[in-house]
Amino acid sequence: QVQLVESGGGSVQAGGSLRLSCAASGIADCMAWFRQVPGQEREGVASVYRIAPTAKYADSVKSRFTISKDNANNTLYLQMNSLKPEDTGMYYCAQVYCNRWYTLHPQDVVSWGQGTQVTVSS
Repeated sequence: QVQLVESGGGSVQAGGSLRLSCAASGIADCMAWFRQVPGQEREGVASVYRIAPTAKYADSVKSRFTISKDNANNTLYLQMNSLKPEDTGMYYCAQVYCNRWYTLHPQDVVSWGQGTQVTVSS
């Protein structure tokens, strides 16, 4: 498994944008973003597989968020546009099992980053 370090979180007003980054210590073909609000379960946001033609998104973020991966630099990104207050939470980068890369389920995670906070105000 690889070590993961997120960055790019912050505070923004509704309708704004943020870009999260996740630096991996090595090669990880299958990666994902999750988020968690205190008192709620961690939920999958988006995932990507190096050889898959498309990414997987949660319905709540489709058409607003874009996951991408720079394989040359082992870096994962999450571009978040049209942010809503309900997008507020701690965002975690994750390496996931490639045979389960599309599930967006925490049980399919190999390793987690430490998280970066995103706060969207109305």
